[in-house]
Amino acid sequence: MPMTAFKRRPPAFAIRVPYCFVLDFMIAPVVRRLERSDRILQVLGAATRSRARGNAVRNPFRGYTPGEEDVFVMAYPKSGQNWMLQIVYQLIHHGKGEFDHIHSVVPWPDVVLLTRTWRNYAIPLRLATAWRTAPERKRLIKTHLNWELLPYSKEAHYIAVIRDPKDVFVSFYFFASNNLLGRAMPSVSAVYRSFLKGEGLIGSWAVNAAGYWAQRHRPNVLVLSFASMKRDLEATVRRVAEFLEIRVSDEIIREVCRKSSFDYMKSIDERFAPFQGAPWRGKTFMMRSGEQGAPSALLTPQQQNEMDAVFTAELQKLGSDLPYDEICGYISAK
Repeated sequence: MPMTAFKRRPPAFAIRVPYCFVLDFMIAPVVRRLERSDRILQVLGAATRSRARGNAVRNPFRGYTPGEEDVFVMAYPKSGQNWMLQIVYQLIHHGKGEFDHIHSVVPWPDVVLLTRTWRNYAIPLRLATAWRTAPERKRLIKTHLNWELLPYSKEAHYIAVIRDPKDVFVSFYFFASNNLLGRAMPSVSAVYRSFLKGEGLIGSWAVNAAGYWAQRHRPNVLVLSFASMKRDLEATVRRVAEFLEIRVSDEIIREVCRKSSFDYMKSIDERFAPFQGAPWRGKTFMMRSGEQGAPSALLTPQQQNEMDAVFTAELQKLGSDLPYDEICGYISAK
């Protein structure tokens, strides 16, 4: 296991419990009142716009110049990013990568923009130096930021994963209600309407996806769909290895595939999951089902059709040629 000067520590018990108490027993009733008055969309929209301004002002990558060792894995939340991190990390370590938590070894600089309580959630970029002794001299960096906020260098590599927004929505809703907001999670209807307006989660899914897709012609940028990863894991692993110029045996490829399978990753879910909140909350998790094309868990057929129509129109408005149907699983994105 890589040794670093960093040790992940959850927020103190004396901080986590009051924080969760405020959310579950004080904020939750306020959320319900906002929903009854239909003001919840205003609040969610204001929070998203404030976060966007903060991202630009407090961008943790400002002043950083990526090197040839850097591999950015970028994605909208709940798009298969941890899956790609596992694939790349195992390739870098020839199938023998070990860690107590993915963020003990993978920096996530923009996590501080999401919540101040997670300041020690991931190893700082400056301390992530274990790449110097890895079989492949490469360092992973995780980010949810839109392309225009990322530091670009011709020497670094960038891998984007784009997922069907319907699946993103469902996966995020379960994740946030269980791990983050608890009883303060707004209703499915409220979050759905906010998401369609581009004011849910971290902002517009269409803007985020279109930004990554527009860079696909750069030789050091690889854009993959979650759907294509689901269809053929081995082909994905080989494609990523080729992109990163990692030349390994078929045996190592098979081991990377084994350690990147849903069953294997589910068995070590605690190595990807957030910190535990309060004692009365359930166990945190990162991976729920890992399914593609199963939005009916929360969305009606009408809502699914509406989401497709809204985001297809939004992509066209942005002037993006991102193939929406391909991303959603009909054909492998190229």
